[in-house]
Amino acid sequence: MPKIELIVDEENTDIRLDVYLSENTPLSRTAIQKLISSGEVLLNGEVPNKKVKTQLNDRVSFSYEVKTLTDILPQDIPLDIVYEDEDLIVINKPKDMVVHPAVGNPDGTIVNALLYHCKELSDINGYYRPGIVHRIDKDTSGLLVCAKNNEAHRFLADQLKDKTCYRKYYAIVSGVIENNEGEIDAPIGRSEKNRQMMCVTPKNSKEAITLFQVKERYDDSTLLDVELKTGRTHQIRVHMQYIHHPVVNDARYGKKTIDDSGQYLHAYFLSFIHPRTLERVEFRTDLPDYMKEYIKEKGGRFNG
Repeated sequence: MPKIELIVDEENTDIRLDVYLSENTPLSRTAIQKLISSGEVLLNGEVPNKKVKTQLNDRVSFSYEVKTLTDILPQDIPLDIVYEDEDLIVINKPKDMVVHPAVGNPDGTIVNALLYHCKELSDINGYYRPGIVHRIDKDTSGLLVCAKNNEAHRFLADQLKDKTCYRKYYAIVSGVIENNEGEIDAPIGRSEKNRQMMCVTPKNSKEAITLFQVKERYDDSTLLDVELKTGRTHQIRVHMQYIHHPVVNDARYGKKTIDDSGQYLHAYFLSFIHPRTLERVEFRTDLPDYMKEYIKEKGGRFNG
C-alpha cells in the first residue's frame, strides 16, 4: 500500500483539496472525497475541512490501496538524454508520451523509463511522480529536468517558484500574427464549465505572462518563439487561444485539427542554476521532425 505524499506547488494553489488530489493522483474525485470524509487525508499533519483550498507548500499525505493502477515498474524505454550527472537528468521528451503514471496510463511513461535508467530519484512529489520537478503536456515535446535526490529537487523547485528557471518554446499557431513581438498578460484559472481546461478569467485565477517573437509567417499560420514568465497549466495554449491564434492541431483549445497527434508545441530551451555547482546551465534542442515537416510543407526556411 503506497503512501502518497505531495507538496503543493505554485501551479496548484487556491483550488479545492479534493480537486487537487484527483488531478495529481491516480484516484477519482469521488474516492478522494471519501478519504477526506473518513479523516484519512492529512493536510499539514491535520485532518482538513472538506472544502479547504490548497496553499503554496501545503503538505498532503494519505495511504491508499490503488486498485486501478499497478505498482510502478521500471521499463527499458529509450530516453533522449541531453545531460546527466549525480543530481539531475535533462531529457528531450517525445511527443505523445505521458510524464508520470495515472489512471489510463499506468506504464510507458517518463517515470517508468527513469526508474529503469536511474538508481535513485527524488520522492518529494510522491509515489507516482519520483524525480518529477515540472511537467510537460503529453502532446508537447521538449526539455524536462528531473531530480535524482530531494536536495536537488527542492533547489530546482524554488527556481520555478522564484521565476529564475527560464523556459522557451517553439509554437506554430493558427493565423498570421502581424506584430513581430508581443506580451500577453492575462490571468489564468480553471474553467467553471470544464475542470479539465484552463481559461483567461478574473475569477480564482493567477497572474500569467507570456512573451512571444515571430520567427516566420506562412499563408495561414505563424511560427513563434515563446518565453514563459510564469508557469500556469496549459499557459501557452490558453494564451494563444485568448488572442485568437490557438496552437496548430490543439484539439482542446483550437477549433480544428490536422490529425489526432496533438498540438505543435516544443520546449526547446531550459536554463537554471545547477544545485551543486551553483552555476547557470543552459540546454537546447532542435525542432522536432513533426514541426520541421509542417514548416517545409508551408514553404518556410526555419530549421531550429
